[in-house]
Amino acid sequence: MLDSDRGQGWIVGVDVGGTFTDFSARNVRSGAMVVHKRPSTPADPSEAIINGFRELQEKIGLDGTAVDRFAHGTTVATNALLQRKGAEVGIVTTRGFRDLLEIGRQVRPSIYDLQIDAPPPLAARHNRLEVTERVGYDGGVIAELDDAAIDALIEEIAALDGVQSLAICLLFSFINPDHEQRIAAAIRKARPDLYVSISSEVQPEFREYERFSTALINAFLQPEVSRYMDRLQAAIGGLAPNARFGIFQSSGGLMSVAKAAQFPVRTALSGPAAGAVGAAASGAASGIGNLITLDIGGTSTDVCLIRDGRTEIAHVREIAGFRIRLPMVDIHTVGAGGGSIAQIGADGLMKVGPESAGAVPGPACYGKGGTKPTVTDANVYLGRLPLSLAGGGLMIDPEKARAVVEEIAADLGVSPVRAALGIAGIATSNMTRAIRAVSTEKGHDPRDFTLMPFGGAGGLHAFDVAKALGIRRILVPRAPGILCADGLLEAELQENFVAACRATLDAAALPRIVEAAQQLDEAGRAWLDAEAGDASDGRVILSLDMRYVGQNYELPVEFSGDLSDLAALRDGFLEAHLRSYGHADPDAPVEVVNVRAKALARLLQGRADATGPAELAAPVGTTKAWFTEEAAVDTPIYERTGIPVGTVLKGPVIIAQFDATTVVPPGATVTVDAALNLIMELANV
Repeated sequence: MLDSDRGQGWIVGVDVGGTFTDFSARNVRSGAMVVHKRPSTPADPSEAIINGFRELQEKIGLDGTAVDRFAHGTTVATNALLQRKGAEVGIVTTRGFRDLLEIGRQVRPSIYDLQIDAPPPLAARHNRLEVTERVGYDGGVIAELDDAAIDALIEEIAALDGVQSLAICLLFSFINPDHEQRIAAAIRKARPDLYVSISSEVQPEFREYERFSTALINAFLQPEVSRYMDRLQAAIGGLAPNARFGIFQSSGGLMSVAKAAQFPVRTALSGPAAGAVGAAASGAASGIGNLITLDIGGTSTDVCLIRDGRTEIAHVREIAGFRIRLPMVDIHTVGAGGGSIAQIGADGLMKVGPESAGAVPGPACYGKGGTKPTVTDANVYLGRLPLSLAGGGLMIDPEKARAVVEEIAADLGVSPVRAALGIAGIATSNMTRAIRAVSTEKGHDPRDFTLMPFGGAGGLHAFDVAKALGIRRILVPRAPGILCADGLLEAELQENFVAACRATLDAAALPRIVEAAQQLDEAGRAWLDAEAGDASDGRVILSLDMRYVGQNYELPVEFSGDLSDLAALRDGFLEAHLRSYGHADPDAPVEVVNVRAKALARLLQGRADATGPAELAAPVGTTKAWFTEEAAVDTPIYERTGIPVGTVLKGPVIIAQFDATTVVPPGATVTVDAALNLIMELANV
């Protein structure tokens, strides 16, 4: 079937993870679906992408000219922040404010650790330049920026040693960007070799620290990400010359390569956000809209709450200690993954993570030089993981797993089985804590949601996590190990717009709010005309950031009706406040802070073929798996591709597939539904 589909419109998604680079390819006409994995290349992520794409082509006989869209979820920006391996960066700011980034919000990274410091600013103090100018809170000019000040600034920039990129962050530029734009134009003319980011373009919202921080991060990332994008686009262009190349952004949609190079900070959570989009699509295929995702990779676990089929959106996040204020899928991350290393702390107790063996050297059982016990080694010891992964691309050495588990067990003075169960149990505790951060701590009862595990290790720990949270139902998607890549195929084109509009919600201010919304709506529709002409279902979604007068933080409230309906606006805010905080005061004054618009356009996605086998295939093997310390249990291993729709299996069962492994414990049942998803029901939870 695949050969007959050549030249008929393939779309490809590739997600780069810490251990594996995942590919998902779908033919939008026939529904044919193919997945592929290969080890990541941390030194240069594009190497794994290019080699993996060539392998995918050979695997299915795919002509590169048949690829219409290539979507990429990238970790380049995230890794650059985590490792502080971006550009030598400088900042230009209003005189007297060069230390704002260092002062920040005066929040300690860890309130109980008196020794730990906040990470130093990305721009060293000698690279932070000041210019005489001042814009007031209402956008009026208090101190004019003259040409002499700009000329002096250019001379100061020339004296900076090794600076590759500059961020321009002036007070109240989100209301009046004229001074920032003049400075940027002068620098680009005098120093075309420098990358320039201006805060009124990167993040045009109030709160100086967050705006400055976001613009500086963008400048820090620009050179590295731009070079990566150029290199990758050229390589993919040679392999798939007809493909439209899209980059996934943290807010949950695709953007162009040019936009990603201009605003790399938007890709800070690119890969994990794609997983949330893929999870929502998989849940919709099974008619389940309320989900909690559990994306367990080699290095970390990402969790996200999806309500009524829509991911929650956050507007402020910290990554590696640096604050970013932009729309992002609300994902919580902990350092617990398959490669998380187990070790004994100074207190004599075992810890798991956040240190990870990563892709290289990897867990001991991978046979690539790892010598420390990891979560994956524990699962191998417990008999929960097959000895062949990624379709035979990675063979497991059980003796190496046994050796490292027995070593830490001896150090602890316990049996190896107890040590392995302890490693898995500690990892589970870290994961459940992350889920509580996006559910219980925000007023949601996790028992009202279905758990969706994915990532290479999601299905190995799902039942333990669900049991700890009281969740009775688990949905394992069709291709859990590559769901982030699959989510890239489900993504829409997206662009976000924001305008500052601080005003009390009353009849006098309503015309100004409506005018700002209309301007953003027009901007969104202009973007759709320019960037999404070949897409369908173009639409602009408006929302207001609202809060009670005197509150410090606002809530985004989406509106689809008449924005001139004052009562409807107030009711929308009261409903959002009640949902988020459990209470709302109908008589207290409300104010609007920002107006937002999200422009969306649906790309051709097609539907994956959901035809399964006609009959249940026999188990491919049996293993002795440990679920308690008492005894190992004989557990059949089924190949997922051999399980037809409607099949019901009772645990204990292990379901293996190319990209992941799902463990069904004793007492649980698993059913294959019409979308080829696995629905696991837990008893006694």
